[in-house]
Amino acid sequence: MIKIRHIAFASEHPGKAAEFYKSAFGFRELSRFGMDPERPDEVQRPSGVTLTDGTLNITILKFGVDQTGAGLDFQGFHHFGVVVDGDIDEWTQRLESLGAPNITGRDDIPPGAHFELKFRGPDGVVFDISDRCWPGSAPIGE
Repeated sequence: MIKIRHIAFASEHPGKAAEFYKSAFGFRELSRFGMDPERPDEVQRPSGVTLTDGTLNITILKFGVDQTGAGLDFQGFHHFGVVVDGDIDEWTQRLESLGAPNITGRDDIPPGAHFELKFRGPDGVVFDISDRCWPGSAPIGE
């Protein structure tokens, strides 16, 4: 079964955005990186905060690399992620045969980061696929 389990958006200040969504909706924080608690107004690239609502992984990022061509100043919805069952290489071939080019490969994944490959749909929307759930997301059987 295939499920959306990840949503990412770009923000100039992931920490401030995360605090808003935690206060507004009660999302739970899982992790953060790239922000110094001693300097809360300074945010380096890359940095981010990962939240969960118990079903979806919601990641707010200040990107260090322009993965999608939108530019590093872009803020807003960035991409969604789908957990797929089966072989990632077969999924890559399938998606590319349907006209969705792979825009990030295995070599683009930073050490320690969640494994995901990004694609661009026919409407320009970026999505990624992974063979494992993102932290804080529900298993695909749920």
